[in-house]
Amino acid sequence: MKIALIGYGKMGKAIESIALERGHEIVAVFNSENPFKNNATTLSKIESADVAIEFTQPSLAITHILTALELNLPIVVGTTAWQKEGLQLVSEKVKANNGSLLHASNFSVGVNILFALNKKLASLMENQSDYSVEITEIHHIQKLDAPSGTAVSLAQDIITNNSHYSQWELNENQTINEQTIPITALREPEVPGTHFVRYNSEIDTITLAHHAHNRKGFALGSVIAAEFLKDKKGLFTMSDVLNL
Repeated sequence: MKIALIGYGKMGKAIESIALERGHEIVAVFNSENPFKNNATTLSKIESADVAIEFTQPSLAITHILTALELNLPIVVGTTAWQKEGLQLVSEKVKANNGSLLHASNFSVGVNILFALNKKLASLMENQSDYSVEITEIHHIQKLDAPSGTAVSLAQDIITNNSHYSQWELNENQTINEQTIPITALREPEVPGTHFVRYNSEIDTITLAHHAHNRKGFALGSVIAAEFLKDKKGLFTMSDVLNL
């Protein structure tokens, strides 16, 4: 498979390494010095590409997605924090262009198993009024969005599966009502990603946790997603890839 990389920071380089290990070819690399735009230069570089993998910044993601759809290039998007404002527009464009898009708040296989467990636990806790839930996420200091897309996905899945909760808020030492899920976002050097979901009561605590040891899991998941997306049309997530 021939892959175009949009974004060539630490994640882009990790994806390149995994893709090459799995026998794929990187045919184009785009970054701030060589932007991904709908022009002749970009078109010449992606003419042999089967799929693009995008890890950049929230402010750039929607433009990159729309450009890929215009160029008829299937795209896997790992950038987060664009979905709230842009998912409806992007969904409409995918349908209108008969395009191919796979996006996820986290491509790690382990995190997606965590998502499935989180949904089940939220349902089980529906009638356990003695417990209150909280989410904590820890990432490296270069991560721009807070809370992380993974933490937001965890919170939204709890809200969907437990009627006691109706919203989430970033925990900034303010008073949060009992129907709101507090998310604490911490930034520490060299932390690839750690997430906790805790249900606390007076007598005990139930915890779901995922600790990423490095970026390899995220990179591997994005390449697996690209393998899945090749030759498909439509809008997909990692749930489709992993059949969870």
